Amino acid sequence: MTPSFKTPAPKLRCLRWAATALATACAALATQAAPPASPTPLAAADAASTAVTEIAPPTDAAPPSSLGQRIYSQTKPRLLQVRTLLKTQDSQSSVGSGFLVSNDGHLITNYHVVSQYALKPDRHRLVYVSADGQQGALELLAVDVIHDLALLKPADPKALTGRGAISFRPSSLPLERGARMFALGNPLDVGFAVNEGAFNGPVERSFTETLFFGGAMSPGMSGGPALDEQGRLVGVNVAKRLDGEQVSFLIPAKFAESLLNNARNGKPITTPAYPQLTEQITAHQQKLTERFMAQPWRSAGHSRYTIPVPQETFMRCWGQGAGNSGNRGLQFEHTNCEMDSRLFINGSLDIGHIGVRHEVYDGKRIGPLRFAQRHSGSFGNEHFGFKSSQTTAPQCKERTVHAGDNASGLPLRAVVCISAYKKLPGLYRMGVLVATLDQSTGGVQGRLDAVGVSFDNGLKLAQHYINGFGWIAPQNASR
Repeated sequence: MTPSFKTPAPKLRCLRWAATALATACAALATQAAPPASPTPLAAADAASTAVTEIAPPTDAAPPSSLGQRIYSQTKPRLLQVRTLLKTQDSQSSVGSGFLVSNDGHLITNYHVVSQYALKPDRHRLVYVSADGQQGALELLAVDVIHDLALLKPADPKALTGRGAISFRPSSLPLERGARMFALGNPLDVGFAVNEGAFNGPVERSFTETLFFGGAMSPGMSGGPALDEQGRLVGVNVAKRLDGEQVSFLIPAKFAESLLNNARNGKPITTPAYPQLTEQITAHQQKLTERFMAQPWRSAGHSRYTIPVPQETFMRCWGQGAGNSGNRGLQFEHTNCEMDSRLFINGSLDIGHIGVRHEVYDGKRIGPLRFAQRHSGSFGNEHFGFKSSQTTAPQCKERTVHAGDNASGLPLRAVVCISAYKKLPGLYRMGVLVATLDQSTGGVQGRLDAVGVSFDNGLKLAQHYINGFGWIAPQNASR
């Protein structure tokens, strides 16, 4: 078997309930409809139209069930289920949760809960169902694709007025790790529920700020509120890990508050929201590129080469070694570095991330001819995607280059491929694949992928990566 780079399937699950297959990666929690059986200064909030309702803490330490009952009872009027319906059949295609954040009926949910409407408003419509059974049409006011949030309001301005609003926990009062929390929503479309858990602080090594909730979440709870013991918003339900137990994630409340303050008086979105998404992702990729390139490469610990391995400030790197078994004498070691945070666009597309990986080959046991065949086969086994409804066919160029763009630098075989996103103008997927050419029975193959970057930033990242390779041994060593 020819070794090749394989990216592990992301282990975050979007918990919206949708009639189509769930995205393999997204930063979200929603649920699938089944058959029956650059930061902007915040505008001041309108205090007159935002009712703040807090739950008084019990005088004595209450058992979890007692406090959970109190949280649910007082929050229930402000809980909503958010449904996306197909206009032609009037049947639901996705279901998530939401909650009121103003006395005028503004509500927050996840972007991915309403993404089908946001991208194809001519084919879908949005409705809400309250915990007491009230129903009505919704209008989409704004989206924040970076933090997977959306702001909506009822089409009938009076429909949800007077129910109050869930208040935001002040940022001046950071929650202590281990504090009790309650996540609310409508899991699996079976009814509104409250799940108790613990606050575990911010997620480490995440580019996009996210909170770690130690509690259970299920499909359908996307966009629901996560509250402290006083019933104040700490975060918005957004995702869970598939490979662990009670490892769930929240969008910090401050981003929901910012969205409300900046867009509460906005006009409803009635055309595809791609321009808004493009603007937000373009700003995001600029920050990501700058932060990534500002960090020095880490050492891979190789005795002959410098190999570019990223810092783990917002990435995680995993290594794996393989001996002869299954590889017919070719030995290699593999390292894969990825970001956990990605931007959900739709059920089959997530962007806004960078990945770096490499393999170190030792073919002394198989000789130069067989090594050249296997090494070349591994290089040729890589692919850069295909033309699709969302991207153009990749355009690739292959050259022999020298690391550092100097004739005395390490010689590399390099391929750079770029494909464009059809509905996100100015954004591209870029991949660069390299292989060392200085040894007859050994070498390194490496790859960098930047998903959702500008053309210029893609080229900068490719050059930055190529220049990360070099020699450690004297240049007159055997090549």
